[in-house]
Amino acid sequence: MKHDVIVVGGGPAGLSAALVFGRQRRRVLLVDGGKVRNAPATEMHMYLSRDGFPPAQLLELGRSELAAYPSVEIRQDSVLSARGKKDDFEVELDGGAIERARRLVLATGQVDEPYPIEGLGERFGRGVHHCPFCHGWETRDRSLAVITQNPAETSLALYVADRFSTDVVLCTHGPLELPSLIAAKLGEKGVRVIDTPITRVAGEPGALELHFADGSTLTRQDVYHRAPTRQHSALAAELGCELNSDGTVRVNELQETTVPGVAAAGDTAKLPAVPDAPTLVSLGAADGVRAAVWMDGDLFRSDLGLVPS
Repeated sequence: MKHDVIVVGGGPAGLSAALVFGRQRRRVLLVDGGKVRNAPATEMHMYLSRDGFPPAQLLELGRSELAAYPSVEIRQDSVLSARGKKDDFEVELDGGAIERARRLVLATGQVDEPYPIEGLGERFGRGVHHCPFCHGWETRDRSLAVITQNPAETSLALYVADRFSTDVVLCTHGPLELPSLIAAKLGEKGVRVIDTPITRVAGEPGALELHFADGSTLTRQDVYHRAPTRQHSALAAELGCELNSDGTVRVNELQETTVPGVAAAGDTAKLPAVPDAPTLVSLGAADGVRAAVWMDGDLFRSDLGLVPS
């Protein structure tokens, strides 16, 4: 059986897309490898009516809602490869199955790769935060550190100093030439800069210890670290989708990639004009809905032999 759509990825974007397709009685296969970017997080924020809600519980509820739509199948598996063209895609699953579909939605997400500092990665999402929109309110009026080696991201220290705390330290994990304007503003905000390499992060949330190569230690209640990211899956590149300079999948306003019949949603993709792929659960869900709505219309016009407008 050829599916109308195969959705790859069972996070907020993929589940939301499958929900739209299910309600339109499309034959959908959602392949979920079970690896979710925000798995370490115990709360999500800025999702109306669900502020502070456990993200794992949101996914569980989403999967249970999809059970009401008999044309939607959720399969716990991973996609090894994908090939084909519009109306005739073929997807190979890790379990050995070969599935075919008329359209594909990629909602595979990104993977965070914290700096290789002992103790940092294991605390990522647990005292070490990536986003002041997601965690700023909870870290208000606390002692904060920002860890980055990227000059462009040193403004994060300015942001949290402006919004949430008067006690912020920027740790550059080694010498770093700061943009002159940023350096001046850091001074105005009273943000201290430590350029000594960090050897280890220890302690528990609320009492984190940053140990430096010179033997000194900095105790902070919370740490911000925008870890480098990479695509969780190489499927988009394998299919020939154009990527943005930051490695995200290039999409248009309809969430369509540059390959006809393939859409991408969630933090795996973004418009070229958008500076960064937002990691908010609400935006990921919205992308999934947007991708599915316009893809359903494309399927409808294709079935009737109408030329897309």
